[in-house]
Amino acid sequence: MYAKCGGLQDCQKLFDRMKQKNDIVTWNILLSGYASSKTFVDSTNVMRLFNAMHECKENPKINAISVAIVLPVCARLQELGSGRSVHGFVIKSGLESETLVGNALVSMYAKCGCVLGDAYYAFLGTVRKDVVSWNAIIAGYAENGLFEISFKMFQQMVMSPIEPNYATVANILSVCASVDHDKAYYFGKEIHCYVLRRLELGSNVSVCNSLLSLYSRIGSLKEAEHLFRMMKVRDIVSWNAIIGGYALCGGSHKSLELFHELLSTGIQGPDSVTCISVLPVCAQLRKFEEGQKIHEYIRTHPLLCEDTAVGNALISFYAKCDEVLSAFQTFSKIPRKDLISWNAMLDAYSESENSAQFFNLLCQMFKEGIRPDSITILSILHFVCSVSIVKKVKEVHAYSIRASLFKSYREPTVGNAILDAYAKCGDMEYAFKTFESLSGMTNVVTGNTMISGYVSRGSLDDAEIIFSKMSQKDLTTWNLMVRAYAENECPKHAVHLFHELQLLGMKPDMVSVMSVLPVCARLASVHLVRQCHGYIIRSSFQDVRLQGALLDLYSKCGSIDSAQKLFQMSLQKDLVMFTAMVGGYAMHGMGKEALRVFDNMIDLEIKPDHVILTTVLSACSHAGLVNEGLSIYESIDRVHGMKPTMEHYACTVDLLARGGRLKDAYSLITAMPYEANANVWGTLLGACRNQREVELGRTVADHLFKVEANNIGNYVVMSNIYAADARWDGVKELRKLMKDKDLKKPAGCSWIEVECERHVFVAGDFLHPARTIIYDTLCILDQQIKEPP
Repeated sequence: MYAKCGGLQDCQKLFDRMKQKNDIVTWNILLSGYASSKTFVDSTNVMRLFNAMHECKENPKINAISVAIVLPVCARLQELGSGRSVHGFVIKSGLESETLVGNALVSMYAKCGCVLGDAYYAFLGTVRKDVVSWNAIIAGYAENGLFEISFKMFQQMVMSPIEPNYATVANILSVCASVDHDKAYYFGKEIHCYVLRRLELGSNVSVCNSLLSLYSRIGSLKEAEHLFRMMKVRDIVSWNAIIGGYALCGGSHKSLELFHELLSTGIQGPDSVTCISVLPVCAQLRKFEEGQKIHEYIRTHPLLCEDTAVGNALISFYAKCDEVLSAFQTFSKIPRKDLISWNAMLDAYSESENSAQFFNLLCQMFKEGIRPDSITILSILHFVCSVSIVKKVKEVHAYSIRASLFKSYREPTVGNAILDAYAKCGDMEYAFKTFESLSGMTNVVTGNTMISGYVSRGSLDDAEIIFSKMSQKDLTTWNLMVRAYAENECPKHAVHLFHELQLLGMKPDMVSVMSVLPVCARLASVHLVRQCHGYIIRSSFQDVRLQGALLDLYSKCGSIDSAQKLFQMSLQKDLVMFTAMVGGYAMHGMGKEALRVFDNMIDLEIKPDHVILTTVLSACSHAGLVNEGLSIYESIDRVHGMKPTMEHYACTVDLLARGGRLKDAYSLITAMPYEANANVWGTLLGACRNQREVELGRTVADHLFKVEANNIGNYVVMSNIYAADARWDGVKELRKLMKDKDLKKPAGCSWIEVECERHVFVAGDFLHPARTIIYDTLCILDQQIKEPP
C-alpha cells in the first residue's frame, strides 16, 4: 500500500523494522515503489537495494520480477554498465530463459542505443517470445531511427505465430509517420487494412487513435476525419488528433469547428494538448475573444494552470495578438517556468520592439540562472537588429563564443544569425570578420548574408568579390547580384546575370523577376518588359504587386496600350494597380482617362492614399484639367480625411500655373502650412518662364536660390525668362553667378531601341558607328522642314 501510494519513507521504515528479510516479494515491492517514482534519487535507490539484496544475510532469491524492475531503471539512468552487470547476474543465475527477463533486456539495450547488437541478440536469446518481446524490438529499432529494420521485424512478426496487439500497431504506426510522405501513406493504408481484418484491433480506441494521428500528421485529413466519424468510442486523444491535424495542415477554421464540437458533447473537456493545439489557431485567425475564453477555461482547472506547456502556448497566443501586457501577466503566473517560457516572452517583447522591457527580462533570466540556448540567442539578435544596436550584437557574439554556440555544428544558425545581425546593423567590417571566423562552416547562407549586407550599403565591388568566391550558389545568391547591378546603374550586367542563371538550369522566381524589372525601366526597353511579362505568364505567377509593376513599366516604356490591356485583364485590382494605371495615363497626358480610372476606384470603395492622389493631380495638371484638379485637391481633406502633403501642393501649384493662374499658385504657396521646398518653387518658376512673367519669376527665383543654391537648372530657367523679355543685363548677371559658383550643365543624353538593340546619344559626341548616315539623314530632314510647302 505504501509503495503504490508513493509513501516511500513509510515503506522503507516498515521494511527496515521487519526481522526476517528473506521474502523476495517484500524486496520486489520496495524495489517497485522506488522504481515507479521516476526521480533520480529514487532511481539510484533501486540500484542500491538491488546490490543490497546480494549482500543480505537472509539471501533472498532474486527472481525474474526483480530483474524486470531493475533493468528499466538502468535504461532510464542510461547506465549501460549497470545494465550489463545485471545481465551478467542473469546469465549466472540461469534467469536468461525467462521471457520476462529477455523482454526487459531487449528494452534496456535498445533505450541505451545498443539496438543492432545487444538488443537483437537478447531478442534472439529469448526462447519463448511473446507479443511483448516483438513489441520491444520493433519499438527499439523505431526509437533509434532504424525505421526500415523496424518494418522488417513487424513483417516477421505478422508471419510468426504471435499476433500483433494494439501496442504493436501503435508502435509501427508511429514509425510510418516518420518516413517519406508517400511511403507513410502506403504503409499506413496497409496496416489500416490489417486492423480492419482483426475486429478486436479495429474496435480498440488506442489503435484508432494511432491511425488518426498518422493520417493527421501526413496531411491525409479526409481519411482522418472519415475514420474519426466511424469510431464508436472516442476519447480526448481522438479529439486531439483530429483537431491538431487540421491545425497543423492549414485547416484552421475546421480545427476550431471541431473544438466547438468537442465542447458541445459535454462528455469530456479539453486537456492540455487540446489547448496547445487550439490557441495557435485562435492567434492565426485573430480570434482574440475565443482565445480569452480558452484562458478562462484553463483558469478554472488547476492542473491546466500548473502545466508549463499550456502557459507557454498562452504567452505565444497573446504575443501574436499584440497583447504583450497579457502575455507578461500569463508569464508571471506560470509556477514552473522552463526555457521555452522565457524564450516565448522574449520573443513577444522582441516583436513589440520594447527595448527596456526586453533587456530587463533578459537580465532577470540570467539572475535566475537560466542559461540561454540558440533560440534565445536568435530572439535577442532579431530584437537588436530591429532597433539597430551594434553594441548588443557584439555582446551576443561574445556570449555565443563562451557558450560554445557560435561555431557549433549542432547550432549553425547562431553563427549565420550573428553575421546577418552585423550586416543589418550596417557594421560590414565586423560582418566580414565574422564571415572569416566561420571558415570551414561557411555555406550558401553565410555568402548570401554578406552579399545582402554589401548590396544594402551599395558596395557592389565587395558583393562581386564574395559572389565570385562562392563555390555554391542558390537562386537567392543570383537574385541578390541581379538586384545589386540593377541598383548600381549596371543594367546590362543585371540582364546578363539574369540570362546566365537560366542557362545554368535555374528557374527564376518572383523575386528574380522583381529584381530585373527596374532594369527594364532604366533601359526604357519595352522589348525586355514583354519578355518578363511572357515569363510571368508561363510561370503562372499570380501576384498583384507583380502585375502593378508590369503595368507601370509598360507606361514608362511608352506602351500605354499594353498597360491598359493588362489593367483590364487583371481580375484582382488593388490600390497599387489603380495607382499604376492612373500614373500611366498621367505620364501620357491622358487626364480624362486617369480621372475615369480614379473614379472607378472610388466607386469600388478602395480608399485612396497620398500617392494616388498625387498621381491624379499630376494627370489633371498635364492635361490642363484645372477645375477637375482643384476638385481633387479640395477632396483630400474634405472627403478623404487627409492633410495635403508637399507633393500635393506641388502638383496643385503646377496645375494652377499651367492654367495661367500664376498669382493663385503663388498665393497657395504662401498659404501653405509649412515652408515650400525646391520642387514647389521650381514648378512655379518654370510656369513663369512659359507665361513670360518676369517680376513674379524674379520673386520666385529668389526663394528658389535660397532653398536650392547649386542646381544649375534653376539659373538656366531664370536666364531664359530674362532673355525672353530682352533683359540682357539680367542674363549677364546670372551667367556670372553661375561661373562664380562653378556650375556646369550636364550633357543631354537620349537613347532609342531599334530591333532589340539600344542606341545611346550624348550631346556633342561622335561615337556612334552609324553617325555619318544619321547626321546626313538629319540634314535632309532639316532641309525638307525648311522648304516651303
